[in-house]
Amino acid sequence: MFSANRVIQGENLPVLQQLPAGSFTLIYVDPPFNTGRRQQRHHTATTRVADGTGDRIGFKGQSYTSVRTRLASYDDQFIDYWDFLMPRLQEAWRLLAEDGTLYVHLDYREVHYAKVMMDIIFGRECFLNEIIWAYDYGAKSKRSWPAKHDTILVYVKDPKKYHFDSTEVDREPYMAPGLVTKEKAQRGKLPTDVWWHTIVSPTGREKTGYPTQKPLGILRRIITASSRPGDWVLDFFAGSGTTGAAAAELGRNFVLIDQNDEAIDVMRKRLPESTLFTEQLPAQGR
Repeated sequence: MFSANRVIQGENLPVLQQLPAGSFTLIYVDPPFNTGRRQQRHHTATTRVADGTGDRIGFKGQSYTSVRTRLASYDDQFIDYWDFLMPRLQEAWRLLAEDGTLYVHLDYREVHYAKVMMDIIFGRECFLNEIIWAYDYGAKSKRSWPAKHDTILVYVKDPKKYHFDSTEVDREPYMAPGLVTKEKAQRGKLPTDVWWHTIVSPTGREKTGYPTQKPLGILRRIITASSRPGDWVLDFFAGSGTTGAAAAELGRNFVLIDQNDEAIDVMRKRLPESTLFTEQLPAQGR
């Protein structure tokens, strides 16, 4: 791998294809929720349940033609997103170490489709968690229950070898502290798969101005639980660089990828001065 933390500016798929397999203990991605959705009608022929004879073979030899077709019957626009995200998640599987974990951060509009996609790539036996990140800021709809959460899907490369250590993560206050001992109430409890954490404050010191910035607290918890000091962490939709900032703070190494000029500018200001910025993958990383 690289000798130093690195930010690579460029389209992420060709960069991912050049990185060495099994290099990362942790991959976190926060992909654009609606990238690739073109407003046009798709006509996909009906097929039987996938039996390995489809015209397109998914990762690990699995046919996903019929799955893709069934999804199209519910939401034909999703197919563009499927074609966008599928090869990148395939690369994530290849790049994970045997003890590695992938966190995919999505919202309610795409997460259920992505769950099916990731079951195909990783296998359902490698599904670890569905984390609900609940927050308390934003618009308040009067015609439906206001949407106040994101979903983070967690998959492991090998269900018998993955690294997970909850003992070092931040603890949360008990919702009913009177029901536990004073010592337990003071110590707090380990997080469950529902995380109550506010968004980045619009007026707080953490705010960078990048529109999709995620809180450091969320990434600290993920990185602490699913990697060790000195491990390599990857984020190929890096945005404001929160993954890199949290990784550096916790003594992990990182590779971040983004093609957006605004994102690169934010990361140059935010990340440690020792971080190397490149516009293409150097020869030693291939």
